[in-house]
Amino acid sequence: MRTTRRMFVQASLAATGAAALLPISLHAQEGSPVRRPIPSTREAMPIVGLGTWITFNVGGDPVLRDECASVMAAFFEAGGRMIDCSPMYGSSQPVVGYGLQKLGRPSTLFSAEKVWTSSATAGPTQIEQSRRLWGVPKFDLVQVHNLLAWKAHLQTLFEMKAAGAVRYVGITTSEGRRHDLLEQIMRNEPIDFVQFTYNVVDREAEERLLPLASERGIAVIVNRPFRQGALTRRVKSEPLPEWAAELGVSSWSQLILKFILSHPTVTVAIPATTRVDHVRENLSAAAGSMPDPTMRERISAYVQAL
Repeated sequence: MRTTRRMFVQASLAATGAAALLPISLHAQEGSPVRRPIPSTREAMPIVGLGTWITFNVGGDPVLRDECASVMAAFFEAGGRMIDCSPMYGSSQPVVGYGLQKLGRPSTLFSAEKVWTSSATAGPTQIEQSRRLWGVPKFDLVQVHNLLAWKAHLQTLFEMKAAGAVRYVGITTSEGRRHDLLEQIMRNEPIDFVQFTYNVVDREAEERLLPLASERGIAVIVNRPFRQGALTRRVKSEPLPEWAAELGVSSWSQLILKFILSHPTVTVAIPATTRVDHVRENLSAAAGSMPDPTMRERISAYVQAL
């Protein structure tokens, strides 16, 4: 039987009421990362999240699944909240679900998922399947992935939000694609979040998208902060500039993240990693001094010159 939007929203509400989170078994480190408010609600969000594209697509390998769970544990211990995933990401969804179960389903989780299907009628079924794979009562945020069938899926998500079956609605793109359409949607639709690529090299978002997000009160998630690792590979053999010490950074990844996080309209960046030390390093970039506009230009120019 085909799942209608009405049936799906009713089922989502029932699941929300029936599910209960287990006690968290993690211990937070001293201090916490810098937070920024989600504009539509003022809910505070740590400015570094966790992406899962490629890194969590490990299939059923028990060793690799446990490594992903360890990354998640370090992320929560360092004060992180947002984990972002998608049906597009292979086995990443069940791997996230496995990690959450192993960690006792941390109550601090901010679950950010996507709907990714060209079929408008298949959207509700896909979102419900994603929810089951995560093992959460409902998602905090569901985004239309890469603008696919965006009109129909946004309608579904707005109905879910009105019914209390999802907290926030968003839309995404990446690698600088289709910014004109993204801008149109940001101007005309009551979305809570927008996700796009922004880093020291890819700065097109500064021209229209970031100012518009600020004007419209839309939270910004930054994907591909390291260009899927290409940026950090490009600079790893180069020494950090001496002036980087002014920001208290100890690695290139922290310097690149600080450039992104210092933009006042960025709500959260979502670097992906397979390593515990890297996730801790990424969360540490949210602490200490942030570059001012002059220093931001210096960082960008230095990296682009390498």
